[in-house]
Amino acid sequence: MTMQVQWVKCGDGSLFCQLETLDLSTLNIMGVYIIWQSPSGSVIYVGQGLIADRLSAHRNDPAILSHRGAGTIVVTWTRIDDELTRLGVECFLATFYRPAIGKQYPNVAPIAINFPA
Repeated sequence: MTMQVQWVKCGDGSLFCQLETLDLSTLNIMGVYIIWQSPSGSVIYVGQGLIADRLSAHRNDPAILSHRGAGTIVVTWTRIDDELTRLGVECFLATFYRPAIGKQYPNVAPIAINFPA
């Protein structure tokens, strides 16, 4: 069974958020996030934790920013309060996407969720 979550989009709700210009001041939530390069769709990083803190660190990380290429780095996240659930979702997403950065993920049972659309 797949857990259904709501992935965040920005602006008018049709586009994913740009990592480097996203207003982090209201993102004091716990959750799971995916960072990728647009338009290629190449996943750069999958993580979890306090969204504002984690994304703030990533927007200053040269390893993440080096993936800009000819596009933009975008991000989406979903709120998940329970730590064990976050870890399981992170494990599931990392196993599926095989992100360019980050090779060590929680050693927990993966929890399947719907993908961002």
